[in-house]
Amino acid sequence: MSVRVLGPLEVWRDGRREGLGGVRQRVLLAHLALHANTGVSLDQLVEALWPVSRPRSAVSNVRTYVWQLRKVLGDHLRTHGTGYVLAVRPDELDALQFDELVADARRRPGAALELLRRAESLWRGRPLEDLPDHDAWAPAIARLQEARLATTEQRLTLQVARGEITTAIPELRTLLAEHPYRESVCAQLVVALRRDNRRAEALQAYSDMRTRLADELGLEPGPALREAQLAVLREEPAGTPIRQLPPSVSDFRGRDDEIGVLAAALRHDSLSAPVAAVTGPPGVGKSTLALRVAHLVGDHFPDGQLHVDLAGTTGEPRDPGDVITELLHAFGIIGAGLPSQLTARAALYRSRLAGTRVLVVLDDAASVSQVAPLLPAGAGCAVLVTSRRRLPELPGAVQVELRPFAPDEAIALLAGIAGEDRVRAQPAEAAAVALACGHLPLAIRVAGARLAGRGGWSMQVLRERLVDESTRLRELSSGELAVRASFDLSVRQLADREHRAFVRLALLGPHDFPGWVVETLLGEPDSQDVLDELVDANLLESCGADGIGQPRYRLHDLLRCHALELAGAAPDRHSALERTVRAWLWLAVTAAHRLPVTFGTTIAAVDRVRAPEHLLAEPVAWFEAERRTLCGLVDLAASAGLDDVAWQLAAACVPFFDLHSHYEDWARTHTRALRCVRAAGNAAGEAALLRGLAQVHIYRDEFADAERDLLAARDLYRSAGDERGQGTAVAGLGVVHRLRAEHERSMVRYREALALLESAGDLHSVAHVRASIGAVHGALGSPEEARAWLTGARRLAADLGDAHREALVLVRLAALYRDTGEHDAELVSARRAVTILMDLTDERCTAFAQVELAEALLSNGHPRAAHDLVYQALETYRRTGNREGEPAALRTLARAAGALDQLLLPGFQPR
Repeated sequence: MSVRVLGPLEVWRDGRREGLGGVRQRVLLAHLALHANTGVSLDQLVEALWPVSRPRSAVSNVRTYVWQLRKVLGDHLRTHGTGYVLAVRPDELDALQFDELVADARRRPGAALELLRRAESLWRGRPLEDLPDHDAWAPAIARLQEARLATTEQRLTLQVARGEITTAIPELRTLLAEHPYRESVCAQLVVALRRDNRRAEALQAYSDMRTRLADELGLEPGPALREAQLAVLREEPAGTPIRQLPPSVSDFRGRDDEIGVLAAALRHDSLSAPVAAVTGPPGVGKSTLALRVAHLVGDHFPDGQLHVDLAGTTGEPRDPGDVITELLHAFGIIGAGLPSQLTARAALYRSRLAGTRVLVVLDDAASVSQVAPLLPAGAGCAVLVTSRRRLPELPGAVQVELRPFAPDEAIALLAGIAGEDRVRAQPAEAAAVALACGHLPLAIRVAGARLAGRGGWSMQVLRERLVDESTRLRELSSGELAVRASFDLSVRQLADREHRAFVRLALLGPHDFPGWVVETLLGEPDSQDVLDELVDANLLESCGADGIGQPRYRLHDLLRCHALELAGAAPDRHSALERTVRAWLWLAVTAAHRLPVTFGTTIAAVDRVRAPEHLLAEPVAWFEAERRTLCGLVDLAASAGLDDVAWQLAAACVPFFDLHSHYEDWARTHTRALRCVRAAGNAAGEAALLRGLAQVHIYRDEFADAERDLLAARDLYRSAGDERGQGTAVAGLGVVHRLRAEHERSMVRYREALALLESAGDLHSVAHVRASIGAVHGALGSPEEARAWLTGARRLAADLGDAHREALVLVRLAALYRDTGEHDAELVSARRAVTILMDLTDERCTAFAQVELAEALLSNGHPRAAHDLVYQALETYRRTGNREGEPAALRTLARAAGALDQLLLPGFQPR
């Protein structure tokens, strides 16, 4: 027997369609079929048959219908309490069979396409289309229809992935016509057209959807659809795969069974990304095993391997939003291209991984809630998680819980570190050492390192040192205490200076740090050799050299926690921390003064301290090397109640953040410092931070937020009698009005700001505001007034030696010359601006100037050069997420392409 509801209601037996009686009798069967294998009460059936007005004989009629249907259905229609149930297997009801086939497709990726096709073939139309609509059926029918649509989408996705593009594209077009607002269908159509080398059609499909969403719903396309469009524009795939895995240790031993389980899990093909989790106590070797496995299966993930330390064992586990931001940065998505909401970032991250084979290693997770937003959605990728905590609620994960080594594995690791010859010479003593360490990998590694660094020791010497229960047995019993005992054994071997360095380095938080900081922490010059001692003792990790060649180090998280406990009673811990953070602040302020001035930023005057100024020879490179650490130091200073340091450090980073479009770091550091200064009642710091946050809002086109922060900053500056700060805040309001095309209001604000800044004597800001007034005159159709203001602004910037400001004025002058037909002057100004900004390595402003130079080249009859130049600018805008710049670049690119077509016409001559 077969009951069919995926279309007109039918019952088939032995190849023959059965008669089902009148409408009410068929409605009763339909209601039972929609609730198959679930009891339906008599009252529910009556309600389904007579939703408006029931007859007195309703119950009797129901029983009559059931009696008639049993002639067809037999014992499949059973009494259940006071009602009835339709008892069927999946192969006896098409809706259940459909669900079973779709679920089977998830379990069997190799046969998924055929299974999905079989599932779709069960559909003959709309569910129960031959019966009257019923409100009680709406949820069930909606679920079935959504499942059918999702199945069709999945089947078409598989077809495209397997190269069946020519057959998939017409179906995708039809499906999109039936569901015109279904962004996922449009995204898959764009992908299919791109893979079929039909880029123009792909972009047109995106454009049609974008127009439809905007005109009819007032919405913009979501991240997945935008990413599909950007893939067409970028002509992906391109670039080299990301390889972030740290090296695997060369002396790895054991764990053969666990490696087999994890490798098989990660290589398993499925419709969703497989997840494997390695859990266990501290020191058991979770991260070491994860890296070993990740390297072994690396060839299965040719598109890259991502690695993230989630800092779950720290007091402040990393926020998933920050981690997703870091991963998106790795893919080249930075600046305003990053959505502000975690859910939107997670969607963009999943979209970026869609269709790729990437392994994601998430080390030291604190909880499932921290991991969940970082999981890819589709097939091809895989995730390997390590955590102190068990993660049974991690959906679908293969769980591997590590235990201490077996005795032979522990001895093998000890031999790999201390030397095979020494273990062979004293096997019984080696076994005793391993046993004293509880066969815990981290404890054995510490013991082996002691032996390796002390060639005069025999295995017996170490075994005897481990006999003392006060330093070993109690602490090595189990769990977290095992790790602490191992740490104690190493820390107690340190000389006084190394011990103080170890304890104080833990004050710097979880980020890596340069070697010079130990001198400041200890207050002792020429003390960097202490780092070598700590590295040799395996208490400090060497991270190699950074971009400016200085060695960097990091305390393992568990060691850092242990050292912080030791630091708790130190009377000078706060002064040591403040001294070191202020040294970093002085370097940041000094480096900031060597970068182009960001209008509106307050770079504080700080007292000179002892710090390695020679590292600032290339200030941009220094900021790049220290960027993550500086962001962490803002948090550290705020947590320590150093409100002045927190806001001054955040502000000192702004010129670098502005230069390279690190808007996320800019906003996060300012927001964290703002909470601190408000708690401390620090009005000066609050005003500076609000002005800085407003600038980020301006770059992101968040004008209402910018105006709010600018007004608040203005009021704070006014209360403090700070004319310079007040002027920069008012000028910012002028920018907001100008970008809203409110030119008259913008002019009022700029003139007010100019008076304040001239009174304050801030000539750099005066030059900026004069140029802005010139730009507004140009927008208001007063070219001669614009010329006078812009020329004066350029002259002032040149007199001040402010090359960056001069270049930006030159860009505005070039635009003015174009409007007035002075094309030779336009070209000269634009070329000079690009040269200056490229020398200053300002990517964002260089792109801005390149678009203007492209316009000048077009004005002077050089469309090919214009086309190539604006394409470079467009690439920069897309990489940094510049929302304001990209539309202008696209318009210029279109004009250049149109001008290139003129080259084919007879008689064309460039100027």
